[in-house]
Amino acid sequence: MSTPQTPPLHAPFAPFAPAFPVRSLQDVQRLEARPLAEALPVQSTYEIFVNSARAFGDKPALTFLPTADPAQEPVRWTYHQLLAGIHQTANLLHHLGVGPQDAVAVLLPGCLEYHLALWGGEAAGIVQPLNPMLTDEKIAAMMQLARAKVLIAYGAEGDLGYWSKALRLRALVPTLTTVLRVAPHDEAPGATAPLPAGVVDLAERHQHPGSHLVSGRRIAATDIAAYFHTGGTTGAPKLARHSHGAQVFTAWGCVQMQGMQPQDVGINGYPLFHVAGVLPGALAALSAGVETVIPTTSLFRNRDVIANYWRLVERYRCTYVSAVPTVLAALANVPVGGADIATLRYCRTGAAILAPELAARFERLFGLHVHESLGMTEMAGISTITPPGVHAPAGCVGWRLPYTQLRVVALDGQGNASDQDMPPGQPGMVLFKSPNLFSGFLDAADTAKAFTHDGWLATGDLGFVDEEGRLHLSGRSKDLIIRSGHNIDPKVIEDALGAHPAVQLCAAVGAPDAYAGELPVVYATLVPGAPPVTEAELLAFTAERVDEAVARPRWVQVIDAMPVTNVGKIYKPELRQRAACRTVQALVDSVCAPAAPGPAGPQVQPEGDSAFRVTVPASADAAALAARLRAVLAPLPLTVHVGEAAGNPQTP
Repeated sequence: MSTPQTPPLHAPFAPFAPAFPVRSLQDVQRLEARPLAEALPVQSTYEIFVNSARAFGDKPALTFLPTADPAQEPVRWTYHQLLAGIHQTANLLHHLGVGPQDAVAVLLPGCLEYHLALWGGEAAGIVQPLNPMLTDEKIAAMMQLARAKVLIAYGAEGDLGYWSKALRLRALVPTLTTVLRVAPHDEAPGATAPLPAGVVDLAERHQHPGSHLVSGRRIAATDIAAYFHTGGTTGAPKLARHSHGAQVFTAWGCVQMQGMQPQDVGINGYPLFHVAGVLPGALAALSAGVETVIPTTSLFRNRDVIANYWRLVERYRCTYVSAVPTVLAALANVPVGGADIATLRYCRTGAAILAPELAARFERLFGLHVHESLGMTEMAGISTITPPGVHAPAGCVGWRLPYTQLRVVALDGQGNASDQDMPPGQPGMVLFKSPNLFSGFLDAADTAKAFTHDGWLATGDLGFVDEEGRLHLSGRSKDLIIRSGHNIDPKVIEDALGAHPAVQLCAAVGAPDAYAGELPVVYATLVPGAPPVTEAELLAFTAERVDEAVARPRWVQVIDAMPVTNVGKIYKPELRQRAACRTVQALVDSVCAPAAPGPAGPQVQPEGDSAFRVTVPASADAAALAARLRAVLAPLPLTVHVGEAAGNPQTP
């Protein structure tokens, strides 16, 4: 019996290429002169790889660095090899019973095989990249929600316990039928014990055809390609559905806006469970013939990668830099030394607002203007881009992508989007409609909350559009500090403190206050080796540069390291919790002083996001002290439980 062949795809078989340099909103509008279906006939991510393989053949597509040593030889896959591996992986998954409606979960570090899991998974079914830093329970809950049928997992512990976690998940996810084990790149053949039942080596893909999809599947643009989870650091992550068409549009839009060319080379150190690394970071590059460098299994979490970054740029003749602001801040501390970085033509950041001082420092040190972008899971990773050659101030994230719609509206009394459009220069909440808009969350209730009543995506981002049509961001609506009804933009404080030469990163949050509700406070990390500076000096420096008295922070605290999410964003919920703990502890100490302040007195511990427990040490007057503390702490806009230590002789 003959093997079914994959049906012919849309002609012509061409990779994505920029039509012309984008330097204005008028250029974006020029791109829109053709109907979208004509400008972008590609239907699926699978088509992208077929087209790229035909166009670029033996050109390097992916370059994996086993270590961060620039002298070590990398492992390279060409575009032909990548497509063959995608075919083989998709065909193995098809053999294991994966169909277009089945989820393939992925638990991998940075590696070449991640791209087989992503794109082979999307060719066979629906791929579900997972954050390995989450707990077993959260990962299992997401896999159960997606009804994951196969798990592709790293066959070693690595730095996050990948393999043991994968084996534990087998018992937690009833829908899981098979685990596909990915061997580490340096594992010797036959070095592992026989695999248990239900576990298959991904190397078995080589037994399946590398020339076509055995299933004969023809993928429509509306077919679901992936489930990407949002958040997950606290609470239950939401699963966003991406269609093939949404992901394809993201890749095409990035190529148009950034002028991506086959001669480009970039280091992609973003985690591949996150949209930034997968779509703007990888799919866009691979759709245009770019060579993508994977900097070790630990990516940008590998300190040696950061330490050797400029030498790696020289070694691989990189043409662009892409990293979140916290990584740029780390790179700003790495001297170029003798490395030749003249090949770099573009530097892009996103995921968080860029501090003006960091932007200026980066340009001063490396001659690279930092171009900002806005992206989100709900828009397949990209919403606006500042193109190469366009110099914009920090906080400007550029123009909307072609064929998208952007609005800025006033906030209502609850801090949500209203129907009132704001004129240029006036701030409000950012709304979008777009071809790469997600297909909703798996939970319909979550989907309803994401949109306005008339169908616009309510991003929660605050900003304004300037006279040139560029979007400028100031922060998130949930990060506003509300002091006695006065909305304080934390960026005003962060820009002021960030201008101090000793400050590397800073973040302003609201600390709870019984009278005002919240008071602005700010945390900072210092540039290594900077001259000593006191917190009082930093506070005075900030106050001088914040015009509104109500926005001047009450205190500045210097910390050793800024808490960040798994993708490198500053994690403000932890800072808010720290600020609340400090507030509660200060009130506790004021009640106890001078009898038993500090370590000898009652201690404060967080219990969730906005709840705290105060434990009163055992003593004869513990009950009376607990009562006084309850009275003092009750006015705070927090839940504070005051209790006596176990074993207190006065406790009934």
